[in-house]
Amino acid sequence: MPAPLPPLTLILGGARSGKSGHAERLVLESALEPCYLATGRAGDAEMATRIAAHRARRGDAWKVLEEPLELAAALADFAGARRAVLVDCLTLWVTNLLLAERDIEAETDRLLAALPTLPGPVVFVSNEVGLGIVPIDALTRAFVDAAGNLHQRLAAMADRVELVAAGLPLRLKPER
Repeated sequence: MPAPLPPLTLILGGARSGKSGHAERLVLESALEPCYLATGRAGDAEMATRIAAHRARRGDAWKVLEEPLELAAALADFAGARRAVLVDCLTLWVTNLLLAERDIEAETDRLLAALPTLPGPVVFVSNEVGLGIVPIDALTRAFVDAAGNLHQRLAAMADRVELVAAGLPLRLKPER
């Protein structure tokens, strides 16, 4: 029996928390065409191994688009009424924007403005980075600030928000 997805879902969690696997299950259970919008880049061998593991876990059932920077435009092109798009992950997207010296606030505004116009549901995955100590260097503080701002703004818009720890989802914001 298909489990309908709300228009906008945000799945947060720490590294290796099970957030991506949980988000993938939500998309597959929707019975919509599963689409995966990847923001990661294989900048080194370790990251290439992680990306390969994600691809192997998903298998061939997913339509995949890789876009490290232009997330709003990619979503506008990729979303569809019979598709569920999984964006994995927002913190890698923020990292890519920082490294490209892009205006993260303007990119966040562009992304959030595009969301209400999309014809199908979107599930965002992101690392919750605000649970630790304040970082010691300016670049890491800028990253944590940008990710935290993005998460708060997206969570306010989202129909459903969950935090995953040890593979277990905790509903933070129930569906409307």
